[in-house]
Amino acid sequence: MGLEQRIAVPSETSAGPVFPPSAHARFARCYPETPHVLQHRLAHHDLLTLDALAGLAGKLPEASIEYNRGNLPIGVDGKPGGNGLSIGDTIRHIATSDSWAVLKNIEQVPEYEALLLGLLGELQREIEAKTGAMLRPQGFVFISSPGAITPYHFDPEHNILLQLTGSKVMTQFPAGDPKYAADEIHETYHSGGARELAWQPDLAQGGSEFAIGPGEAVYVPVMAPHFVRNGPDSSISLSITWRSDWSFAEADARGFNRLLRKLGFDPIAPARWPATNRVKAHTYRVLRKLGLTR
Repeated sequence: MGLEQRIAVPSETSAGPVFPPSAHARFARCYPETPHVLQHRLAHHDLLTLDALAGLAGKLPEASIEYNRGNLPIGVDGKPGGNGLSIGDTIRHIATSDSWAVLKNIEQVPEYEALLLGLLGELQREIEAKTGAMLRPQGFVFISSPGAITPYHFDPEHNILLQLTGSKVMTQFPAGDPKYAADEIHETYHSGGARELAWQPDLAQGGSEFAIGPGEAVYVPVMAPHFVRNGPDSSISLSITWRSDWSFAEADARGFNRLLRKLGFDPIAPARWPATNRVKAHTYRVLRKLGLTR
């Protein structure tokens, strides 16, 4: 979908609203830059059982499935190793498989697309009041064994992670602070590099922990570094994400800075919301159309 195409979403899921009024009020206060915990009512959904998710994995293309062993360090160098199981066995036996799995872009399957758009539709008014049209909605399901680690990384989307079963603690770090993710790493990521970040133990003191269980969700700002530690039971979480003109402008401003850095400059990092970063973003988009961004 193009950046200019506004997403039309239903107002709520067919079973009624998932986010209570208190969640709407808190989200409206905190979005888009402040991480926070929200309440939700999405529990025991037929599409989100282990058997249903194993079936979903069989409908998704291989590129939309990632799974590996769960006993990982907080920081990894590149993609972690596999667990020796099939994705179906990994999911169905998540309680004992010592694994971590993610099903990406679940909106590729119609019934999951309807679920995703229903959830985002509930929050559309609050989102668009701050960051404009909701663009490129995507959904990700995480299935984790007890104690599994999702290593330190960042993501380009606005993101709400809804905990469905089990518990976990997400540790977030300030978005845009080069202490936690250097500007060069951002620039490399937006030119096709990995999202995994280098971890040093002395970074830990700058993190904020958000503990969530069933019925709770945590909001993650665009490009906020974070890692996740699963609780003592196996876990299912649903991540609902979207982009905005602001997030695309931030990414393209990073791309422009990468070109400046190649020329020997030390560019100023893009400003966080509500700054727009439009000048750099527009310049980068013109250069990209001319084929001059490589």
